[in-house]
Amino acid sequence: MTYDEPITHLLYLHGFRSSPKSFKARFMADWLQRHRPEVHWWCPQLPPSPRESMELVFEELARWPTDHMAVIGSSLGGFYATVVAEKTGCRAVLLNPAINPARDLAGYIGALTSFHDPDDAFYFKPEYVTQLRLLTPRAVTQPDRYLPVIAKGDEVLDWREMSGRYDSSPMKLIDGSDHALSDFDEHLPAILAFLGL
Repeated sequence: MTYDEPITHLLYLHGFRSSPKSFKARFMADWLQRHRPEVHWWCPQLPPSPRESMELVFEELARWPTDHMAVIGSSLGGFYATVVAEKTGCRAVLLNPAINPARDLAGYIGALTSFHDPDDAFYFKPEYVTQLRLLTPRAVTQPDRYLPVIAKGDEVLDWREMSGRYDSSPMKLIDGSDHALSDFDEHLPAILAFLGL
């Protein structure tokens, strides 16, 4: 894929306990609607099971022009976005991406709720940790296809581990900010430039 080809399809993958209602997902959807309404946008509600999440995504991507698509992923969604980019060769923007979710989420087994809907309860099962381990890419190939956007102020994930994983990629390393990238709008120009939007 040559990165000057226009993006016609954009996938957004939300993080753990998050949803398409997240601030960043809604911000991107609104921006596209206003400025690039011709771009096909898809931000699915991912099921708790990592295996089912990837099955859902790849079933839809089978109908997408992978040479004209890109993916944005936040936190656990950044991990999933790496899986997608490694399998399709598309560009990927990673927003504070989870590097080792099998390790990090092992302590969350049990009953949980969604951040954006307290009534949305689910059970995070032990086998989901195994599924994450099996999904983990062995290496990041073609690092130029990734734009990690990493906040040193992330209170959830270690910015050194994130930047170390993608150290050969063009990177936006932010002094301060937080895991949610509350200042997401400030970083939008770099993201749009990378995606050719």
